[in-house]
Amino acid sequence: MAAGFSRGARASFIAAVGCTLGIVPHMIAAITGAAALLHTSATAFQTLKYLGVAYLLYMAWSTLRETGALAVETDTAPRSARKVIASGILVNILNPKLTIFFFAFLPQFVPAASPNAFLRMLELSAVFMLLTLVVFVGYGRFAAAIREHVISSPRVLTWMRRTFAGAFGALGARLAFTER
Repeated sequence: MAAGFSRGARASFIAAVGCTLGIVPHMIAAITGAAALLHTSATAFQTLKYLGVAYLLYMAWSTLRETGALAVETDTAPRSARKVIASGILVNILNPKLTIFFFAFLPQFVPAASPNAFLRMLELSAVFMLLTLVVFVGYGRFAAAIREHVISSPRVLTWMRRTFAGAFGALGARLAFTER
């Protein structure tokens, strides 16, 4: 949504692709069993968790320290697709709950004795990723559609910047106090 508000529909689509690609390592970890390590190793979970907390708090601080209203790009030099995708990937890679989610979710739909369990898990993961992409693109398109109404009010933009910073901070705090 932030990409849709600040840079428009194209950037929101690229950010959605990045966030969706950030699911891939978690999916692979769950399918290959590496998620069991995070589930059983408190140290591995805590390390990934605190990296995620640090990144979310960095995003909150960066958003808060911007001066004035939410930065809205109106020039012809948009942020590179590579940077937008990298940011989206980081958001999801540093979320240890996503691996645990896949670890808990996927096996429920694949019988233990299934000869094609690996392929079935890949199919389910692909469906999850496709649905995630569709939802993220929808959120971004909505944000881009109301962008002109929002950017015309500096007061609304300042409020949104603070809200985004608060949300990043709250997510970081919630993650910091997560046990498992």
